[in-house]
Amino acid sequence: MKKHNFYAGPSILPQYTIDETLKGIQNFAGTGLSVLEISHRSKEFVAVMEEAQQLFKELLDIPEGYSVLFLQGGASTQFAMIPFNLLNKKAAYLDTGTWSNKAIKEVKTFGEVDVVASSKDKGYNYIPKNYNIPTDADYFHITTNNTIAGTEIHTDIDSPVPLVADMSSDIFSRPVDVSKYAMIYGGAQKNLGPAGAVFVIIKNDILGKVDRQIPTMLNYQTHIDKASMFNTPPVLPIFSALQTLKWLKNNGGVAGAQKRNIEKANLLYDEIDRNKLFKAAVPNKEDRSLMNITFVMNDEYKQHEQAFLDMADQRGIMGIKGHRSVGGFRASTYNALPIESVKVLVETMQDFEKSI
Repeated sequence: MKKHNFYAGPSILPQYTIDETLKGIQNFAGTGLSVLEISHRSKEFVAVMEEAQQLFKELLDIPEGYSVLFLQGGASTQFAMIPFNLLNKKAAYLDTGTWSNKAIKEVKTFGEVDVVASSKDKGYNYIPKNYNIPTDADYFHITTNNTIAGTEIHTDIDSPVPLVADMSSDIFSRPVDVSKYAMIYGGAQKNLGPAGAVFVIIKNDILGKVDRQIPTMLNYQTHIDKASMFNTPPVLPIFSALQTLKWLKNNGGVAGAQKRNIEKANLLYDEIDRNKLFKAAVPNKEDRSLMNITFVMNDEYKQHEQAFLDMADQRGIMGIKGHRSVGGFRASTYNALPIESVKVLVETMQDFEKSI
């Protein structure tokens, strides 16, 4: 039976990425060795790192003056690394979900934080509007896509201070004006590759302005100076990420991914809004994520949740149970998910409706 992978992360990868990664594990770059066992300073792996950084810049049209880094520790380590490098007096944060809330808790250990707005009052089911970004903040931090709540910021914000964005779950899903950001970062395990790496796109001239001494490994400048090779990088995730970048380039780039993502999301949201059994967890359509589509059963049908999950499982639909903190359902429709999988989910929802 064909499986349809809607897991939120680690999540679906292009088949091309899996196939090419397997080849690299067996015989990397014709060396007769596995990518798992070759030196990260070998010319063959240095070429992988350089090509991955170059493709990042090409696909996102990253301007001059920015560096692309591949680090360890996931996005959660960045919650501390960012204020370590950028916070002098005060930082501003937009609270739109679980992960932004975790980032806010971390930054409070370094200094003052101004939470300019929050959607916590309604379970993070909307994106706050009409807030003011303090002009005396060292930076303003946003989480562009909220994997648990299913909301997304679809445009590039104009900020009077350096803008920092966690794009763990929507990187490469739409074109981004990188020039509006001082830094973009995210875990690889959603739209890029397997878990174990974090990408950082950083504007070089925002560094070196804090008073504190920064530990070597937590200093972005360390990794810029060494081109992500200061210590042993997460070799396999970077190699796999390169394959995804190649796949993305060969399939219409970021613009092509955006077109496919809109088509998939519209198909599923239309069924959620039509089907008597379900309702979207995010009521405002302009705030709905294209990457993590969250929905619940209407109150009068709540008792049928498990039966629906059982039917989905029987049809090879994996990973649609909602996050444990919110319940309901979540279909993650990342770049690598084919529209055929969404069609199977929609058909299952329709068939389940008929059975009730």
